[in-house]
Amino acid sequence: MNLQALSLVNYKNFESREFQFDAKINCFVGANGVGKTNILDAIYHLAFAKSYFNPISTQNIHHGQDFFLIDGFFSRNGKGERVQVSLKKGQKKKIKRNGKDYDKFSDHIGYIPLVIISPADRDLISEGSETRRKFMDTVISQKNKRYLSTLISYNKVLSQRNSLLKYFAANHTFNVETITIYNQQLEEYGTYIYEERKNFLEIFIPIFKSRYAVISGDKEVVNLKYKSDLFDGLLSNLLDDAINKDKALQYTSVGIHKDDLKFEIGEHPIKKFGSQGQQKSYLVALKLAQFEFLKSQSGVTPILLLDDIFDKLDDDRVGQIISLVQDDNFGQLFISDTHEERTEQVVKQVHQSYKIFSL
Repeated sequence: MNLQALSLVNYKNFESREFQFDAKINCFVGANGVGKTNILDAIYHLAFAKSYFNPISTQNIHHGQDFFLIDGFFSRNGKGERVQVSLKKGQKKKIKRNGKDYDKFSDHIGYIPLVIISPADRDLISEGSETRRKFMDTVISQKNKRYLSTLISYNKVLSQRNSLLKYFAANHTFNVETITIYNQQLEEYGTYIYEERKNFLEIFIPIFKSRYAVISGDKEVVNLKYKSDLFDGLLSNLLDDAINKDKALQYTSVGIHKDDLKFEIGEHPIKKFGSQGQQKSYLVALKLAQFEFLKSQSGVTPILLLDDIFDKLDDDRVGQIISLVQDDNFGQLFISDTHEERTEQVVKQVHQSYKIFSL
């Protein structure tokens, strides 16, 4: 999978810009604020029909304009594929493949396997469990359509159950039959999601550990642990046991929507005990493991976006990361950096085929 050409119209800071890309490595260099990350985000947008950095779609429209258009031409298994994402104020966002609208955005997810590594990934460490669940869900959904549809169904039923709990509180009433229907649906959907997350992590964690070992030069031991209420029993039983608590709180307090991943270094939380370099190494290892997982599951080599990847890493760790992407296991790379000379010096170690775009 590679992106051959990209056209941007009224996207973020670009009024109009076109790019023709190298099949292997493409670098965007320039001072902060010139739009390097915005180009990477546009590519991400083509894969996921949304921005990686700003979920409010209208804020991705260039100031003073009323629409944006991202137009990308890909080569997938030797076949040309054109993907367009557009949004006009007051209308729904559209995504097209080869001129045909998707009825549901979820049908497109996974068609363009893609991994981004960005300073924004630090939210995985610093923010709450929702961010880490989103990471799991994004990876699994790219190779498992049933998982994505089941997750959507679970969240819909969860919202309905929470609304029912609020209704019960407001009207001083309770109907066990109605709540039982929701409990049964949550158990059906939630159990499937729990099992898929477990299966995913059984494959993913060893890949992650091996990637971190290479980046760190085996200097530290890290771990990744799955935390879920469902380790304690069937979801239906957990919901029954928590009903009085849920009635008081007016929301559902147990379930797979409370799952989390524990990030550890030396058996301690990396958030508290990891240096900036160790935390960045941890995040890079997570994303490179995501890359390997997607490639093995889909049979298609993902596109890899490296946003400001060299910041806060010493030369040794940068060198180890470069060694990981030197071989033919990696396909097309897009890199953003503020230092053109550093970027060119690094990419020459990876491959002789590259383009550098100065912004």
